[in-house]
Order: sequence, then structure tokens, then C-alpha cells
Amino acid sequence: MDHLAAVNGSLSAIGYGLAAIGPGIGVGIIFASYIQSTARQPESAGLTRTYMFLGFAVVEALALLGIAFGFVFK
Repeated sequence: MDHLAAVNGSLSAIGYGLAAIGPGIGVGIIFASYIQSTARQPESAGLTRTYMFLGFAVVEALALLGIAFGFVFK
């Protein structure tokens, strides 16, 4: 128990590290879905590309909000 009390520093870095797993998985799923939909129907690549970048931007915005909140609520 004494070792646990000796831990000090910012836990926001650990929290953001754990929170970054979600956007990483989300980006992987978005690009995998785009590749699969383009492979199934190549003529719809232009239409689905727009939705891919929109989803990518939303997921990355959530990751950036996570890092910003880590600094704000320090």
C-alpha cells in the first residue's frame, strides 16, 4: 500500500492515453468500411469517400477534445 501512496504527477496523460484507444479503433473501422464498400461497388467510391472523410474528421475532433480537456481540467 505504501507504493500506491508514492505515485504522484499528472494522471491526465494516462487518461488521455486510454481515451486515445477509442478514436484509434474508430478510424480503423471507418477506413476498413470504406475499403470494403469500394471493393463491393467501385462506382460508389466518390460518394462514400465524402462520408469517410466526414467520419474521420468527427473521430479526430473527439480525440483532440480529449487532449484539450486533459490540459483544461488539470
